[in-house]
Amino acid sequence: MERLSDKAVGEALDRLDDWKLVDEKWLQKKFRFKNFLSGVDFVSQVAEYAEGKVHHPFISIDYKVVTLKISSWQMKGITDLDVEMVEHFDELYHKTEK
Repeated sequence: MERLSDKAVGEALDRLDDWKLVDEKWLQKKFRFKNFLSGVDFVSQVAEYAEGKVHHPFISIDYKVVTLKISSWQMKGITDLDVEMVEHFDELYHKTEK
């Protein structure tokens, strides 16, 4: 696993849906749900997937808004694994009752 170049991170952000680069080392996105339990269900799916990858995002639940933030600590920035995971988080979101 290698840290992505600034150019590669920019290209990934161009194709990702509403993900933002925060502090030049985090990918972050807010997901909105129609109710609290839908968000909690989504978080459960994210947690299960992350556990399988042994790579865990920061997760914040604020009533009907779930914020995910991910980076690769060892690489001090964004890696291909981070991009792969946020793409999967988006897929989970689209399958979840919003």
